[in-house]
Amino acid sequence: MGFDQMYTPWRLNYIQGEKEQGCLFCRVWRETEKDDENHVLWRGNGMLIMLNRFPYNSGHLMAAPERHAARLEDLTPEERMGLMEATVLAERALFEAYRPEGMNIGLNIGACAGAGVPGHVHMHLVPRWTGDTSSMAVIGETKVLPETLDGTYGRVAKVLETLT
Repeated sequence: MGFDQMYTPWRLNYIQGEKEQGCLFCRVWRETEKDDENHVLWRGNGMLIMLNRFPYNSGHLMAAPERHAARLEDLTPEERMGLMEATVLAERALFEAYRPEGMNIGLNIGACAGAGVPGHVHMHLVPRWTGDTSSMAVIGETKVLPETLDGTYGRVAKVLETLT
């Protein structure tokens, strides 16, 4: 029995590129005046929803608590609930904005598990469509995203305005 693999060679720039010093989420939380530049879509109840700058697919969002905590167990029960509520809001926005056939939702705890920001727990939401990994990604080492990050930002922000 085989399984589908999702190749993401375009993320090599992220893996090999210069890493941000400090915590991405803590910086973004401080820079409230730069929400558009940082692609922050929503803030509320100590949570934020923002775009992933190195998306697996168009619409790849992240939800993160304000407080710097490495693991779910480090969050208070209220923060865990808030993270789940922010995730549900992001899920609703993505299904409305993109009409995907499915979605990957999850978090990575620790660098070896794939956490790009291992010290600040955050949830990933990736819209999925049948066949969304094409030969371009596998053979050409190129991921074709049908819109820019700014286009994604505008699309999801518009939907979130109606949901909140």
